[in-house]
Amino acid sequence: MTRGWSTGLGAAGVSVTLAGILVNGLAYVVPVLAARRLDPADLSVLAAALGLVAIVGVPGLGLQLAVAVHRARHGASDTRRLTAVTAAVCAGALVAATPLLVIALDLPVEMPALLAVTTAAIVLSSRSLGELQGSQRFVRLAIGMAVLAAGRYGGVIAGLLLGTGPTGALAVGAMTAALTPAVLARLAREPQRSSTAARLTVAQVVAGCGATLAMLVVSYADLLLSRQLLSPSDSGAYSVGTVLSKGALWAPQVAAVLALPRLARGDRRSRTVALAVTGGFGVVLVLASTLAGGLAFRLAGGPDYDHLGRYAPLFAAVGALYAVTFVLLNDRLAAGARWAAAPLWLGVAGLVAVTATLRPHTVPGLLLAALGTAVVTTALMAVTARRPAPGVDPTSPPPASRSAAGGRSSPPDRAGDPRPPGPAAPPG
Repeated sequence: MTRGWSTGLGAAGVSVTLAGILVNGLAYVVPVLAARRLDPADLSVLAAALGLVAIVGVPGLGLQLAVAVHRARHGASDTRRLTAVTAAVCAGALVAATPLLVIALDLPVEMPALLAVTTAAIVLSSRSLGELQGSQRFVRLAIGMAVLAAGRYGGVIAGLLLGTGPTGALAVGAMTAALTPAVLARLAREPQRSSTAARLTVAQVVAGCGATLAMLVVSYADLLLSRQLLSPSDSGAYSVGTVLSKGALWAPQVAAVLALPRLARGDRRSRTVALAVTGGFGVVLVLASTLAGGLAFRLAGGPDYDHLGRYAPLFAAVGALYAVTFVLLNDRLAAGARWAAAPLWLGVAGLVAVTATLRPHTVPGLLLAALGTAVVTTALMAVTARRPAPGVDPTSPPPASRSAAGGRSSPPDRAGDPRPPGPAAPPG
């Protein structure tokens, strides 16, 4: 049983890792291809549009997190209505903001509606991804991630290759994205069975959205501040350095993805393993950046940035620290902790306050402020993670291991679940 579980989990880890590479690869191809197919004005329009989808689509990531935790703790329940409401709110916000977006960002008037279709599809698809993650069907989760990435970015890439311009590319992208919710719903479908599980609540989705937003803000805050504090050339150099930070941040996230369902069921060993894998990965990346910092900057930005190689370990350390922080944040959310993301918001506030006071105007000055913020934020999250969440008995043994052969687990054993069947998490 143990060997089968390990083999299945290994296959799941490889599958999710490959899917993550595909997702990030397609996301990277879009701006690279657009830079070669569009003039600067159209390139700016497309970049602004894709940025809007990323921002307004944050509730989709929060919904996936909430659904995964709820499914792992309580079993199957009907989340379709709450998902539809979340998708409608996100898409409706873009449509309602059309006059503002057209004036402020100089977007074509039809573009917000196209972005609304894509955003709604992403949010609707997130429910199925959450169901797959929460039920530990990780191989299917990897397939779902690949399908969503193909729908989200594949159409845009095809439109760019056909020379349709930014609006045409987004229109093709909206059509392909609209196909993904039905495909993913079929992928996540299970035999119908009666369920007495508690329903997913708005509060749980809000908690997931707040945590996801905090992750994005704290990891991008220094990059945004560089636009205000540094010269254009130094800001460009700093943005190249943040490529290393993001690599160290997202590369080990497969550990958090695999651990989340078991964390939701009180398995402390999973947190230890996820932290060890994530921390070990970060140490390796920092050491590699120390030995080959110049090469890292050349790969990220070209030979013009080779001289910044001495800062590579610091950029990698920022990402590695936040990777550990995010594992701890997922653990707090899985346990139903209140205000789980508070340390991240404190970190953002601290970084803004420090930079507003000291006004660093060099790459190393801002980088040291960002590194200090990452250290403090990680420490605060580690302290809060030592306290048990409401309703959690830290002395309770974890539930028995479930078979993950083929990337799928058996349904949760409610009799062995030490947690009460109440709501998972209030707003955080």
